[in-house]
Amino acid sequence: MLVSEFMLQQTPVARVLPIWTAWLERWPTPDSQAADAPAETIRAWGRLGYPRRALRLHETATILARDHRGQVPADASALRALPGVGDYTAGAILAFAYGQRALALDTNVRRVIARHDLGQERAPTSVTVSEVAYAESTQPQRGGAAWMAAVMELGALVCTSRAPACGSCPVAESCRWLALGKPSSPPPRREARYGGSDRQARGALLAVLRDAAGPVTAQRLDLAWPVTAQRIRALDSLVADGLLVPVSRGRWTLPD
Repeated sequence: MLVSEFMLQQTPVARVLPIWTAWLERWPTPDSQAADAPAETIRAWGRLGYPRRALRLHETATILARDHRGQVPADASALRALPGVGDYTAGAILAFAYGQRALALDTNVRRVIARHDLGQERAPTSVTVSEVAYAESTQPQRGGAAWMAAVMELGALVCTSRAPACGSCPVAESCRWLALGKPSSPPPRREARYGGSDRQARGALLAVLRDAAGPVTAQRLDLAWPVTAQRIRALDSLVADGLLVPVSRGRWTLPD
């Protein structure tokens, strides 16, 4: 559960599934992953994107092995203290792994609540304090985990972002947005273009390191991303994030 939640952050299920399957075959427990080097975690992460998640997952596995007897804690505070675990991931683990009444406000849940309860086409760009408070007041005291799963499925399969199937929605009769005539909300801000971005440059450079058996020279990285200023900027950010380690002048490797 913990591994899948890390991988599914901003990444579709179809991309995650084969890597998640191979991951658990290789590292079935936090102890087994903690015993391996961070470099192996980065290699296994492949092209899932946002590779800092891989490092945070290795750090979390190390803490679980050292401080929690290899078990994922069933306590919100203990979960949030783990690297890379925020409110959503902690809530999802508590709800779906331990059956506790906990919030996991993903995009689908937020959309359903915004439409059904508030009459708005979409939720705010970022989760707000008032949104969390309202969702907590809506979630039933008993069966909260089942409610959480049901609302997620409703948003993923019926109350979708672009083409909601209102005609087959089981809560259409009580939907405020539908009753108001499905008014439009301001369009969300467009995400920055990936092609040619620093993020793409980082991915291209990291791919060279993942495939290498040892340190990589500057010449090899020059071929991976020929735009000099952007390549230098991407290298600096990868080093700052702990994803690359300079071993000598003009040579880099993955962290041990």
